[in-house]
Amino acid sequence: MRCAEALAHAGLKPILFDEAERPGGQIYRQPPGATARGSSGIYGFEAKKAEAIHRVLADCQGRIDHRPRTLVWNVFAGRLDVLTREGHGEQRFDRLVLATGAIDRVLPFPGWTLPGVFTLGGAQIALKAQGVSIGRRVAFVGAGPLLPLVTHQYAKAGVKVVAALDATAFGAKRAQARGLCTSPATFAKGLWYTARNRLRGLDVRYGVRSLRAEGVARVEALAWREPSGEERRVACDAVGASFGLRVEAQLADLAGCRFAFAPDARQWLPERSAEGRSSVAGIYLAGDGARIGGADVAELQGRRTALALLEDLGRGVDRHEVARLDRALARQARFRRALDAAYPFPGHLVDAIGDDEVVCRCEGITAGALRQAARDKGANEVNRVKALTRIGMGRCQGRLCGEAAAELLARAGDGEIERVGRLRCQPPVKPIPILASAP
Repeated sequence: MRCAEALAHAGLKPILFDEAERPGGQIYRQPPGATARGSSGIYGFEAKKAEAIHRVLADCQGRIDHRPRTLVWNVFAGRLDVLTREGHGEQRFDRLVLATGAIDRVLPFPGWTLPGVFTLGGAQIALKAQGVSIGRRVAFVGAGPLLPLVTHQYAKAGVKVVAALDATAFGAKRAQARGLCTSPATFAKGLWYTARNRLRGLDVRYGVRSLRAEGVARVEALAWREPSGEERRVACDAVGASFGLRVEAQLADLAGCRFAFAPDARQWLPERSAEGRSSVAGIYLAGDGARIGGADVAELQGRRTALALLEDLGRGVDRHEVARLDRALARQARFRRALDAAYPFPGHLVDAIGDDEVVCRCEGITAGALRQAARDKGANEVNRVKALTRIGMGRCQGRLCGEAAAELLARAGDGEIERVGRLRCQPPVKPIPILASAP
């Protein structure tokens, strides 16, 4: 949105494809219609930022060609394949900005496929967009800053939150306090959410291990083990669980962008310059679709990417604005490094995955099948295992199971996650109706 705004102010008329019906992305997602809750009730501290984003289209007065409810499902040879309410379509381009965002990182645990288990992002969308809770007695578990935020949002809305379980140790957060102070406003909000959760008397735990959702027809309880070894259990009818975020880089892959492994994120990320340029001329990357940074970084990166695109078109740009954005992005990068260190990847949850646990729910592939392929057939690369087991061949195209599969393969081999590689993307990047796939 910020990229399109900057291009519009420079005299261009960009086309903005948006999967949602109304602008705002995931963080500033709007309800489908009028609501009595108001901006402060939905977005809290971020209400003014949300309102500013929501005003962009109106402020640009028709200078942005906004196309809502449109799925871009393929990129090929300067063309986008899209799916709209009217059916299949395509769009030629000479410059392309991909701002595809992020998705929850999912790790399997016993009971994770039961009805009533959601991701934290899914739980947040239900509350923001529809004004509903995922359950009446909700337990949350995670390994990232989204956990205290969603917990706070649900408790503020009056939902009974029976547990908030952090799979990372509290000591990791304390050790990164100095680095987190590089963005004092964001750090202060995180502390406030945590404090409010405590003051409400919520059961907040750190360093939890061995998760297990229990139930028959749906979730009935969540069990875990404390760092001390003590077994705990709480009755609930819904669970929100995710363990950080992963980039949605499928379109960048199809566009031919070069990827590099990021050890701190334990992910393969499309290469992006500080200005927003990808490795492919004419294709740019903004926001969490290239590296997780959050909403504030996405706005900054969107503006900076627009200036890079304008420079490549031979148009003059404000050098003072360029310098301001570069300084702000560098400061945010320092904060992000500290945040990632405060919420390290919970590898102990991967170690606890049993052989009979389903990893790929689309195809019903278990952890044991992956380990067997690595052990008996010498398959230590994720695309080789895909060919042998069908992992990542289902509806999600590996978006949900790919990283967990890679972690399991790494542990079955030499432990180096980078050597496992990444699943090659195939179109469509998301499921589409068969009847809509032909022009």
